[in-house]
Amino acid sequence: MLRKIANILFIVLAITGCTNNATTEKHQTVRNKIENCYQKVKEFQTGDILIGSTTRLYSMDNHLIIADHKSSNQLIHIFNMQDFTYVQSIGELGQGPGEITILGNIGIDNIHKNLYISDYGKQKIFSYNVDSAFANSFYIPNVKMEMDKGIFPDVYQFFSDTLAIGRMISPTSSSSFKQMLARLNMQTGKILPLKENHPEIENKRVCFAASETKNICVECYTGYDLMVITDIMGNLKYNIYGPEWKEEPTATHYYSKVVLAKDKIIASYSGGNKHTDDYYPTKFFVFDTEGNYLKTLDINRKIADFCYDDNNNRIIMSFNDDIQFGYLELNGLI
Repeated sequence: MLRKIANILFIVLAITGCTNNATTEKHQTVRNKIENCYQKVKEFQTGDILIGSTTRLYSMDNHLIIADHKSSNQLIHIFNMQDFTYVQSIGELGQGPGEITILGNIGIDNIHKNLYISDYGKQKIFSYNVDSAFANSFYIPNVKMEMDKGIFPDVYQFFSDTLAIGRMISPTSSSSFKQMLARLNMQTGKILPLKENHPEIENKRVCFAASETKNICVECYTGYDLMVITDIMGNLKYNIYGPEWKEEPTATHYYSKVVLAKDKIIASYSGGNKHTDDYYPTKFFVFDTEGNYLKTLDINRKIADFCYDDNNNRIIMSFNDDIQFGYLELNGLI
């Protein structure tokens, strides 16, 4: 009798395991619902504000933040998100108080209207209150966090004014490093790594997007045609394998950046050689929040960076192409 019960339990466990594997592992062999969006991209210009070729874009409520990493003076430019008119520039390049030596990532706190700016030279994360900076031309930011040279946040997304999910960098030599995703307390400096779902991938390079309210973290690999969807603690929901999935690394650059856009996942994708200019993404893949492929938005331009404008439901882009900046309206498109 006990043997029969044991056999039944074994069968149930086997079936449960197969079902779980079938629901979490998604292999997408074809992504061919393509819409040509070249003509749909609307150019905008920055007027008298000259911005270099190495830029990063961030959306903060009604403001577009453009980080100019090649600037020789002010590094961060703020524009009105509605009409792209210039508002103000902050973040003077330099060694002095309130100045930035090596600009890193910018974290956005929409609730308190703070920009958290990483300075890799000073090994600090500074807190800029946008309203205070607007009102005071001599405004000096506060230090939000001292960075640990052994492990520090590269890119981070805030859930509150202290808690964030970040892509952590751990240098292993003067020219190599490891990456991991972790929950980060900016007040205490405590780092809690998320559960690792693909430990077999040694040279991990990812981009990510997360939402605490939706309890979702999307992790896209640059060196593999792989998207991993978890909860915000790293517990696996889905592995999404694309048509070019291979277990071994290649010279191909796959995902570059991913955002959560209302009930969609939007990821920029290259598929070109990472050692040439072909590594620039030229398209966006659109998925639902369970990783099911919905559509390809073919921009047919080299996308340097992008951010999502939630208020107007559009993608703001910078290019290494015939235009420098543009946007794509998503209403009626996805």
